[in-house]
Amino acid sequence: MIEVVRGSVVDQRVDAIVNAANSGLRGGGGVDGAIHRAAGPELKAACMRLYPEGCPTGEARITDAYGITWARHVIHAVGPVYDRRHAELCERLLRSAYASSCELALAAGDATIAFPCISCGVYGYPFDEACLASVDELRRYVGRFERIVLAMFTCAEHERARALLEGVQDVTFVASEGRN
Repeated sequence: MIEVVRGSVVDQRVDAIVNAANSGLRGGGGVDGAIHRAAGPELKAACMRLYPEGCPTGEARITDAYGITWARHVIHAVGPVYDRRHAELCERLLRSAYASSCELALAAGDATIAFPCISCGVYGYPFDEACLASVDELRRYVGRFERIVLAMFTCAEHERARALLEGVQDVTFVASEGRN
């Protein structure tokens, strides 16, 4: 089952937290900045040491979670900067970022995973399109994970996701979740 929750991906009690990363894996704003702040400076140091070349769009890389003590790993997924002229390519790259994240988590032995809405912030991916594509891709992994979480940071995102996904097989909605 895919749980669509209202809350920060950083606060989800899962084995693997997925970061909507930039290709340099050096931290940034939004989700990326929040994850780097929560994990501490060791996360950036590990990214620089393990992946000095960064990560191509549509792929993911894995590190320990460091200061995010309730998780085992941070998976850094690089989604596309949205370009309507290349919408099909953007969707392929977005789906690939989700799939690559899942495959890395499974290979690391993670049973639970949480995602933010990759590429929906400063990368400009339209929320509705990204939400539908991500859930469609994640449904391929239902049964391979004990739990898959899609964290919607704002109430508006959560409600919009509910409107888009109500009745979709393998999707359930949770009001909020986190460390509390």
